[in-house]
Amino acid sequence: MTDTPLKLFNSLTRQAEVFEPVHAGEARVYTCGPTVYNYPHIGNMRAYVFADVLGRTLSWKGLKLTHVINITDVGHLTDDADAGEDKMEKMAAEKAQSIWDIAEHYKQAYWADVRALNIRQPAQWTVATDYVPQMIEFAKGIADRHCYELDSGLYFDVSTVADYGRLARANTEEGEGRIEAVEGKRNAADFAIWRKTPAGETRQMEWDSPWGKGAPGWHLECSVMSGEVLGFPFDIHTGGIDHREIHHPNEIAQNQAFCGTNGLDDPRNSGARIWMHNNFLVERSGKMSKSSGEFLRLQLLIDRGYHPLAYRLMCLQAHYRSELEFSWEGLGAALTRLKRMVMAVEQLKTRHAELVSASIDQPAPWEPDAGWTLKQVQGDEWGKFAPALDKFDAAIADDLNTAVALTALDDVLAMKKVDLEKKATLAAAMDAVLGLNLLNLTREDLRIRPKFATITEAEIEAALARRKEARAAKDFAASDAIRDELAAQGVEVMDGDPLGWEWKLG
Repeated sequence: MTDTPLKLFNSLTRQAEVFEPVHAGEARVYTCGPTVYNYPHIGNMRAYVFADVLGRTLSWKGLKLTHVINITDVGHLTDDADAGEDKMEKMAAEKAQSIWDIAEHYKQAYWADVRALNIRQPAQWTVATDYVPQMIEFAKGIADRHCYELDSGLYFDVSTVADYGRLARANTEEGEGRIEAVEGKRNAADFAIWRKTPAGETRQMEWDSPWGKGAPGWHLECSVMSGEVLGFPFDIHTGGIDHREIHHPNEIAQNQAFCGTNGLDDPRNSGARIWMHNNFLVERSGKMSKSSGEFLRLQLLIDRGYHPLAYRLMCLQAHYRSELEFSWEGLGAALTRLKRMVMAVEQLKTRHAELVSASIDQPAPWEPDAGWTLKQVQGDEWGKFAPALDKFDAAIADDLNTAVALTALDDVLAMKKVDLEKKATLAAAMDAVLGLNLLNLTREDLRIRPKFATITEAEIEAALARRKEARAAKDFAASDAIRDELAAQGVEVMDGDPLGWEWKLG
């Protein structure tokens, strides 16, 4: 068996590169987190599934992982570029609530989605408002050489750093169209790192600074929090592909200014060795936008009867750099695949129940996220499993090719007449990378009641028992009538389902 070198696609160089940690044996990763002014939609959550798989892969490769995700609770404007109202202030005004209460409510909602998708907790959550003093010091350190002051705030002059916009391959018309037009700016792409509170106004979140009372810019926050916790340069910075055009180039410019580095021919000068971006989740009806009101959030999927890990599996079935089109049919197919996997693991556990307690000096095979690494499942004794293990490691090392890695797990679960302990161990190790929680999920967990359903499971089972009796008596009219009654209450009877699921709430 081989340990395939991990290759990751670097958006800064536009090529896949062998991962070489800045600090030997460690991997330091920063992920742009949510702005907690509203519930995250499922497209937002794709970014955190991707970052979670990245972190799990780095752990699989035996690296000590330090993963940081930030919480933006101030400063992010209604335009993702650099214009409009502060999203937090805007929502607080609409809800007539304290901005601090708004931030706490939506932070907790985001964390609930993180748990539902089996995303591992990072080493640290950094909350923007906890770092404002450091942001002011950062800005003071670069102001003389790289910034200028206008009535509206302190602006960064992008002409003072080399290779501005290389990450985005700027300046496209689309990118220029999203840049704030402010009278007095030296360059169109210049951006605010401190926003003054307008005269006569009072914000709920504002701080004193050398440039007047106000709040930090969104771009400044991420530079400060990543550098404070991980140190420059760190290994990997992740985010959605929308960040690649403006937010991350602005972060890079700030990092260059703060560190006194030159051009980006050396990627480390950007503050991070590798920049990685997941592509969009596409939904054709327009319900991905939060401005649509009833937008697609994880709770809506659950309300419709879909387990959230079916959505995680749906994400894993596509490469993170590819667009993923969302459809209810696609989600249903992912749920069916998840059912197959859960049933295969349940059958394996039944056949070898003694594996619940480990008999070797390793984590129990059924313990979730037990810290499995490739080295723990290497060796000549794996025999028939070696091809599947090589396939899995090669796939996950190929810029996180989870779609192929899933097929390697399918191969293991389908193996017959093999050592059950090794089969269980390898399934556990693979799932520790993919994060589907197969070792703990049950059929009952996956049978989620749609919000509109009123019929109880006991009533369903009783009706199916009567229907079974009718069919045995060849009373097909009665059988069909019971089936129609159940259908009217949202229950689909699945005669002959190869998975053995007799019914589902649809």
